[in-house]
Amino acid sequence: MKASFDFLRKRFVDYKLDFGLVLGSGLGKLTEQTKVIDRIAYAEIPEFPVSTVIGHKGEFVVSQIGSRKGLIQNGRFHYYEGLEMTQLALPIRLMAKLGVNQLYLTNATGGVNEEYQIGDIMIITDHINLLPTNPLIGPNDDELGPRFPDMSMAYSPRLIKKALSIAESMNVSVQTGVYSCVTGPCFETPAEYKYLRLIGADAVGMSIVPEVIAARHAGMECFGASVITDLGTPGQIEEVSHENVLEVAAKTGKILGKILLKMIETNS
Repeated sequence: MKASFDFLRKRFVDYKLDFGLVLGSGLGKLTEQTKVIDRIAYAEIPEFPVSTVIGHKGEFVVSQIGSRKGLIQNGRFHYYEGLEMTQLALPIRLMAKLGVNQLYLTNATGGVNEEYQIGDIMIITDHINLLPTNPLIGPNDDELGPRFPDMSMAYSPRLIKKALSIAESMNVSVQTGVYSCVTGPCFETPAEYKYLRLIGADAVGMSIVPEVIAARHAGMECFGASVITDLGTPGQIEEVSHENVLEVAAKTGKILGKILLKMIETNS
């Protein structure tokens, strides 16, 4: 991580970065709605992974939204790409070391709540971690955070309230719910969808949770939102493809983007 951090700190030395934004599948065009100041491809950063999934561009973008400057991660990493948890957490830890104290995360998910519809936006209130490991396993970096970080409020109640207020002012209907994280890359079976609902999940995906764990460990305030791109509810389960996911995420992502931009602009 030191080589990556030293490289990025030198590159971004003139910017005061106070927020981070992670863009999930099909949501990368949000950067076009910001004032782009700088951008750098992951491939240019020493000791840094490269995105391998379609729909994840693989770059850091320094953007200004209102009076605030932040670092946008345009394309994330996933456990199913064969990466270690420390690699998934690396971008978030780099953000923390660069001064970012507020993190916004997005992704595309499958809905398991019977009340959800394709194209819904779900604001994440909590999560269930079903991954086989954790980014905090191993020696603790005391400069980043404590050995045993609290996760009772992983997703900021303040930011959730703000998002709901903004959505209402825009006349946009949104859902709130619990997000479950699995390894992927295959989509779930009907029995797995049923299991996830039984244990309290409203949606299922393959990202966000390792990043939130790393962010909370570092003391960041977190906000997460998902686009419901397919359904895993009885009578509504259909064959799904990554192409379908990207199509729905891109369409609904425009609405989610407006909410996020307003949140970032008006929060500090």
